[in-house]
Amino acid sequence: MNYVITGGAGNISKPVSLALLQKGHQVTVIGRNEANLQELVAAGANTAIGSVDDVDFLTRSFSGADVVYAMVPPTLDAADWKAYIGGVGELYARAITASGVKKVVFLSSVGADLSEGCGPVTGLYRAEQALQQLKEVNIVFLRPSYFYNNLFANIGLIKNMGIMGSNFSLPAGKFPIVAPDDIADVAVSYLLDANFKGHQIHYIASEETSTDDIAAAIGKAIGKTDLKWIQFSDEQSLTGMLQAGLPEEVAKNYTEMGAAMQSGKMLSHYYANKPAQLGKTKLADFAAQFAAVYANS
Repeated sequence: MNYVITGGAGNISKPVSLALLQKGHQVTVIGRNEANLQELVAAGANTAIGSVDDVDFLTRSFSGADVVYAMVPPTLDAADWKAYIGGVGELYARAITASGVKKVVFLSSVGADLSEGCGPVTGLYRAEQALQQLKEVNIVFLRPSYFYNNLFANIGLIKNMGIMGSNFSLPAGKFPIVAPDDIADVAVSYLLDANFKGHQIHYIASEETSTDDIAAAIGKAIGKTDLKWIQFSDEQSLTGMLQAGLPEEVAKNYTEMGAAMQSGKMLSHYYANKPAQLGKTKLADFAAQFAAVYANS
């Protein structure tokens, strides 16, 4: 089959592309920088270098694909982050229509059922809405939970203050969290099967844990057994991110997303539509990864 994968050599797109190539399929990887794609090229991938802001480029790149894997590339530069994310979704919808693609796997997020109040995920709601208009296209919306990798942002906090934290604190079993490799596994299963019909939503998590258990597991892994998770106020969280150098637009959106996590509204649809099985990467596995990164930071 002929696949087009957006997201370049990202931590989900790369393993997706490699898995498809290993099965002998034709894969074209869309990216912004050819140099970043050399491992994929060596594995047999074709490349299409351009921007997801360019609908003509997307249309050319999508043409002839049996299935497209679409995701919104990360950015810290958008003046309106939600509008940027939603806008990329609209461009994808236009390019999918113009190219005649009939199968799409789209990377969205938990919380994308909500039209407002979820930070960058509100942008993914808008992107989903644009794609939902494509009634003749079969689409799977992947909605992963909070990423384990987001926890790496706590390394400075641990080293400087001896704590982990954010503006949310979630009890046992109420914090679904996921590894990029586990998202890639689900994406690959849909891409290889490609028999999905209509519009489907698939939630993804590796573990359902708590913020206290996360701090305990990471503390054990790095030799700080008294490590605690502290819930900050929204104002404290925003100030901390700004002091760490994040752009104000990004910091405001992350603060809003954390508040949506704390209120429960961002996770309610996940718990009403839980995945049949969780991914393979458990908290102890990630804690070991965290310890390695922490030791080298």
